[in-house]
Amino acid sequence: MSTITATSATQLEQLKQFTKVVADTGDFASMKAYAPQDATTNPSLILKAAAQPDYAYLVDQAIAEAGAGAADRQIIDRLLVAFGREILQIVPGRVSTEVDARLSFDRDGSIAKAREIIGLYEKTGIPRERILIKVASTWEGIKAAELLQREKINCNLTLLFSFAQAVACAEARVQLVSPFVGRIYDWYKKSTGRDYAGAEDPGVQSVRQIYTYYKKYGHATEVMGASFRNKGQITELAGCDLLTISPQLLGELQASTEPLPRRLDPVAARGADVPRVSHDEKSFRYALNEDAMATEKTAEGIRVFAADIVKLEQLIRQKRG
Repeated sequence: MSTITATSATQLEQLKQFTKVVADTGDFASMKAYAPQDATTNPSLILKAAAQPDYAYLVDQAIAEAGAGAADRQIIDRLLVAFGREILQIVPGRVSTEVDARLSFDRDGSIAKAREIIGLYEKTGIPRERILIKVASTWEGIKAAELLQREKINCNLTLLFSFAQAVACAEARVQLVSPFVGRIYDWYKKSTGRDYAGAEDPGVQSVRQIYTYYKKYGHATEVMGASFRNKGQITELAGCDLLTISPQLLGELQASTEPLPRRLDPVAARGADVPRVSHDEKSFRYALNEDAMATEKTAEGIRVFAADIVKLEQLIRQKRG
C-alpha cells in the first residue's frame, strides 16, 4: 500500500494522491479553503445555505430570473442551478444537482426534470459534462438514469444503501454512485447497540464491496463514498474513486499529517473472488426488500429530502411576499 511520509503532507493532500476529493456542502468559502475537485449538493444543504444572509442574493436572483408568474418548483430549479453555477466557478470539475425527491418513484418525471435542469445550465453556457444529475437509487430512478445517460446527461445515483442498488446502477451504466457510509453506520449502531470502527464499520464494508465488484467486472461506474460520520470512515476508504466530505471532516484531514495508506486498490480488486450478480426489476425489488437497513434508509432519505424541498418552497414564497 502506498503512503506519503507523514511530515511531507497533510492527510487531505495524501488522500488527493489516489482519490478525487469532493466537497459535500453548499458553502462556497469551505470549497475555496479545501480545493476539492468536485462538489455535491442536496436539498438539505441548499436549504441550509439559502437561509443564510450571505446567499440571499441567489434566492433573489432565482426569483427574478423565473419571472412573476413562475411556479415555486421552477424557481427552485433556478436556485439549484444558481448554486451550481457559483460552485463551478470554484471547483475545476463537476457539481451534482438533485432532482426533486418527490419524483423518486416517477421515471418519466425524473427524466423531464433532469432535462430541465441541464437546459438551465446550458442556457448559461455550462456544458452538461460538468453536471451530475442526482437521482434516488429506486428502480424508477435507476431506469431514468439509464435513459438519461444515453442522452449524455450524466447521473449520480444517491441514497444508495445496498449491493442490489449498486449492481442495478452498474448494469444501467450510470456515471457515478454515492453509497451512504454514515447512514448505514447509523442504522447498524442503533440496531445492534454497538459502535463500529475501522474495517468493521458496515458503511465502510458496503463501499469496499461495491468498489471491489465494479473493478472486478470492469464496470465504468464511479464509486463515491458519501455521508461520513468520522474521519476514520474516510481513511478506511482511501483509494476509492471519489469521496464527498463535509467541511468539518475536510478540516480534520487538513489538520493531520499522520500517514494515510491506500486501502482500496483496483489491481487487488480485480483479483478478488466475488461472484457476478444481475438484477431484473423483480429480483431487485426482492433483494432490496430483504435488506431492512437499505429499505428503511432509502425511504427515510427520500422523505427527508422531499421535506426540505417543501421548506425551500416555503422560503421562496416568503421571499416573494
